[in-house]
Amino acid sequence: MAETPTKPYLLRALYEWCTDNGYTPHLAVRVDDRTRVPREFVRDGEIVLNISFDATSALKMGNEWIDFSARFSGKSHHIEVQVSNVLAIYARENGQGMAFPVEERQLESEDDGVSGDEALSGDSDELAQLEDSGPGADSSSSGGASGGSPSPSSGSSGGVAATPMLVSSGSGSGTDERRTSVSSASDGDTERTAAKSGDDSPDDSPNKGGRGHLKVVK
Repeated sequence: MAETPTKPYLLRALYEWCTDNGYTPHLAVRVDDRTRVPREFVRDGEIVLNISFDATSALKMGNEWIDFSARFSGKSHHIEVQVSNVLAIYARENGQGMAFPVEERQLESEDDGVSGDEALSGDSDELAQLEDSGPGADSSSSGGASGGSPSPSSGSSGGVAATPMLVSSGSGSGTDERRTSVSSASDGDTERTAAKSGDDSPDDSPNKGGRGHLKVVK
């Protein structure tokens, strides 16, 4: 449980002291947007209020607010003053009373909220830059690798595949036999070439099932 400040109790005690001794209690109040007073009587951001029994009606001195009704230049006004805005309470006749330090508003929570948004905005911008640079770089590098590596259809098997077309200039069953024999020979050459090269075929060869075995970098 938060501790209650002593200020409202001191204000009530000094008000009773002034009343019991026949003095007129006055309040010096700092005026801001939370203070409800007639603005034409405000001087240098402050106003002095007579809170004596004869000058007020329905006076309530709570722990957070002081409110009452009073007449200013013959016109009735409802007054509301926050306890934290009270600068002093004193007797008009002799000036005895008590002054209080000015309580400035604390805006730390608002400042923290703004810095948090800026930090969040900065993180978002940085994340956006990473997202723009990361996937694009990966895509371009992978595209370059796939473009530079030899295509399975353009290798030795591609040259062999063209041979039957040249041999097929003849006609009849003899041509089919020659095409078959040349294709068999070319297949044998392809197998020997693959065995000799030690499986140097590109990663995207159809015989290896494409790039399924590659590690995707995210």
